[in-house]
Amino acid sequence: MLNMWRKTSAWLMMAVLFAFLLLVGCAPGAGTEETDSEGTEEESSSEGSSESGESGEVSGELEIQYFVGGYGDSWWKEVIADFQEEYPDVSITEHAGPNINEEMRSRWVSDDPPDVVYIDGAGSSETQMVEDGQLMNLTEWLSGVELEDGSALGESFIVDPAKYDGEIYSLPLVFDTWGTWYDNAWFEENNWDVPKDFPSFMDTMSQIKEDEGIEPFVTTGQYPYYFLRGMLYPAFGAAGGDELLNDVITGAEGAWTSEPVLNVMKKVEQMQQEGMIDSGFGALNHTQSQMNFLLHDNAFIPVGFWLPNEMANDTPEDFEYGFIPSPMQDEGEPAAIVPDLRPLAIAEKAENPEAAKAFVEFVFTKEYAKSFSEHTGAIMNLQGVDLASSEEVPSFLIDANQMINDPEQVQIYQKPHPMSSELETPISNSLVSLMLGNITAEEFVEEAEQAAAEYRSSLE
Repeated sequence: MLNMWRKTSAWLMMAVLFAFLLLVGCAPGAGTEETDSEGTEEESSSEGSSESGESGEVSGELEIQYFVGGYGDSWWKEVIADFQEEYPDVSITEHAGPNINEEMRSRWVSDDPPDVVYIDGAGSSETQMVEDGQLMNLTEWLSGVELEDGSALGESFIVDPAKYDGEIYSLPLVFDTWGTWYDNAWFEENNWDVPKDFPSFMDTMSQIKEDEGIEPFVTTGQYPYYFLRGMLYPAFGAAGGDELLNDVITGAEGAWTSEPVLNVMKKVEQMQQEGMIDSGFGALNHTQSQMNFLLHDNAFIPVGFWLPNEMANDTPEDFEYGFIPSPMQDEGEPAAIVPDLRPLAIAEKAENPEAAKAFVEFVFTKEYAKSFSEHTGAIMNLQGVDLASSEEVPSFLIDANQMINDPEQVQIYQKPHPMSSELETPISNSLVSLMLGNITAEEFVEEAEQAAAEYRSSLE
């Protein structure tokens, strides 16, 4: 009897297994080796090593947070729609807008973050998020991700990802750079020289002040990091190379009171004392300062590549955007550029990490890189993207791209990672005081050094 029961059970188990195999073979997304290998280039890119594999294996809700500022949101809408078509089993929730960083803050603090985050805009800090343990370590995963042509994504960036103790927590999506903008048509009309270094910068501003009766330079006082990143970072790079730039960003002991930094700050002090900085800049937000610039209330402004796109609806018809690396270097020195990368990251506590990895991998293609420039007037951080072949890419971006990649004209300096907000905020406050003439350059560097010491203590 026992033997008969065992035989019957065995036959029943075989029957159930056979039925299961039949169901799997007919299920959506299943197939033979031949059909699995016949995906599109995008499908092949999406598979990589993220373990998200075929589209049928990526499902569930995917939450994406992205800041909407000067780049707009049309590119994001295109990419997300294409991803949705590629992965129909994924339900995508977008958290987006100009104030999204503040609106989502409680989600991050309560350990209930979205799966994917684009780190940009006021109120966001990649370094702070890494220090707080909010971002997933992508080092190992990145080593297996490939582009559509089979090349390694990790070897295809224009500028490599930021590293924290050798580890990677985000992928640099946007290659932007701060620089100084002017109206090329206005300059040609008045025969003003485009500055090539700090002495010629002061000469041109003096001429404009005399001719037009205006304070030539404007920036936003409500967001002082525009001046810090747009003018001082390249000045520090030109004065002391990557080492000095890295030291001031990380708050290394003695960096802010060093002679090269003091010399740079004396230049800022000179700009203020000679009346080159708009005396009302302290009350201006970034859009107000940009509007004043477009109206020729001022002649120079430090902003990134997003400026023309952000102000497209307000730009006068006869206005011609001109861009130069911020001219803070000494005479005879090459212009300095410090890339300002805007990264894409995955939350450490993402509820759908596989869909998040699939999305991040999906974004990094040369097709979307070209589309990004067409939509935003900026550059995605990928090598080998042909921008000149597109009539939709603005001419200033093509010219700037050629200039930036000419080592005879421009020296590129790379920061280790963004400055922590815990250091950037107090330094920015002191910077406004210096630019308003309330403190001297010597007092500024002492305040900055004290802020750096407090920041170092907070990390212990």
